[in-house]
Amino acid sequence: MSPSKFCIALAALFLSGCINQPSGELLTGAVVNVPVSEIAGNHAIFVASTRERASDDKQVFDRGRSATLNFARVNVTVPKIHQVGQIERRKSGKDADPTKYFTATDAVGYETQPEFSKALSADIAARGGRAMLFVHGYNTSFDAGVYRATQIAHDSGYTGTPVLFSWASGGSTTDYVYDKESAAAARDQLEVTLRMLAQSGARRIDIVAHSMGTWVTMEALRQLALTGDRDLGGKLGDVVLASPDIDVDVFKAQMRRYGKPTKPFFLMTSGDDRALKLSGLIAGSKPRLGDYKNAADLAEYGVIVVDLSDAKGGDSFNHTKFADNPQMVKLLGQRLRADDGFASDREVTDRINMLGGGLQ
Repeated sequence: MSPSKFCIALAALFLSGCINQPSGELLTGAVVNVPVSEIAGNHAIFVASTRERASDDKQVFDRGRSATLNFARVNVTVPKIHQVGQIERRKSGKDADPTKYFTATDAVGYETQPEFSKALSADIAARGGRAMLFVHGYNTSFDAGVYRATQIAHDSGYTGTPVLFSWASGGSTTDYVYDKESAAAARDQLEVTLRMLAQSGARRIDIVAHSMGTWVTMEALRQLALTGDRDLGGKLGDVVLASPDIDVDVFKAQMRRYGKPTKPFFLMTSGDDRALKLSGLIAGSKPRLGDYKNAADLAEYGVIVVDLSDAKGGDSFNHTKFADNPQMVKLLGQRLRADDGFASDREVTDRINMLGGGLQ
């Protein structure tokens, strides 16, 4: 790729405010006291992270890389005025008002993995033995990752334990190369996190990964396969790869090593995903998996391709449709709850597989 094309791609990413995640303090200190009736939900998000602990306690974790896993639990409230698919974020200078915004009310850090595992296991047991691991993508600050995990858990109606794996994304559009290397550095620790979840008493572990986070996820799953434990002792549930920022040939190689999954992986693509088109330009005009048109080719590897090209996105780059399209996030929740009596496994799978022409 020529230097001029690379600069153009980076400039386009920089100018696209839609994928530039807002970043800043997660904890604000003083929170406005409000009636419980004005709160739609209160969620405990468990966090395993390869980020460094922040010097500012209000940030919890920053953009720097940690050689070891760090752990926390963040409690987040969702306002009653919340609209499905949106994240109502407080703007700088505004009061932390839980009736208007997603609000992190407190965060608890864990010094050791056993301490974290004990708290995690207790929550999983109290919530029916289910855990959903969310792996965020490129250009995601820690606070943005926490709020996205909260929004997915809330809007999908997920009743299990939500867990965020937050790798050390720089949280800036100009950090694409830094993020790629941070993602590579995080894959071993994601494998550790998945094994920890399998040992936590969870009977089922679902994975929802987005953008560059899908590459980290596939690498961790590939590593599990190499050890002969690709499905975590039968506990691995659904694997959802949303807008995957992976080279198509790399994905095929990963799947060949992993093998055809017992339960199909869900691959959510969109032909109008402008973020992936720019990523492909940076990669030398190679197609990204989330922008790949040959669904039949991918089906041979045991994946169900869900084409969201006709669905409306929440931003002009159309890169987060899996979470910000109200119908999609609700159907995703139905899929994740399929074995808990909400609907038959096959019924929900078929409905998701036919999403292409059904979402507005």
